[in-house]
Amino acid sequence: MTIVLAELDQQTQQRVAETRQRVSDLHAELPRNQLVVWTAGNVSERVPGAELFVIKPSGVSYDELAPESMVVCTLDGNKIDDGTPATLQPSSDTAAHAYVYREMPEVGGVVHTHSTYATAWAARGEEIPCVLTMMGDEFGGPIPVGPFAIIGDDSIGRGIVETLKGSRSRAVLMQNHGPFTIGKDARDAVKAAVMCEEVARTVHIARQLGTPIPIDQTHVDSLYNRYQNVYGQH
Repeated sequence: MTIVLAELDQQTQQRVAETRQRVSDLHAELPRNQLVVWTAGNVSERVPGAELFVIKPSGVSYDELAPESMVVCTLDGNKIDDGTPATLQPSSDTAAHAYVYREMPEVGGVVHTHSTYATAWAARGEEIPCVLTMMGDEFGGPIPVGPFAIIGDDSIGRGIVETLKGSRSRAVLMQNHGPFTIGKDARDAVKAAVMCEEVARTVHIARQLGTPIPIDQTHVDSLYNRYQNVYGQH
């Protein structure tokens, strides 16, 4: 039985509308930070207090995105009757996002890009070593590589969850595919995607100049704790 958005309670409808606005706005950050080309990449966010999430429609230009065109799905990855045309399909990565939300209830946002440097590491099936204090801060260690998986079902989602469960990293490089990032909400996951590309680029350049120096694990732990619990405004 298909869920009809217009038949849900007013509070849930309002939360869906707010989530659609955030997800639409955050998609602009991907081309702005040079993380995507053409229609590639997507942002999704869990709807607070509901078993739903919002994601980009498949193959639609970033210039054409608007809150009302964001697709609303159940955590099984099925599109609900959300007021968009029946022909408007959610992202081809929807099943992967849905699997992450089902298996990692602490995750509120998921982002996928094909950003150049991070994807180059994924093409080699090589993790990005923790040789920058920024990596210790943001990811708590290296950015790991996930298994090769075919697009279209939840195989990618399974690889993301298997790789990130028990890891402090909020980014995974899916082999031969590209980076996926998670966060407490979509904005947090977008930030992780931006930072993932930045460290991928910097470490690549460092390796062209010589051998990067690893950071001792005790220092990585200290950096991570400070950044997560002390840095910024609380």
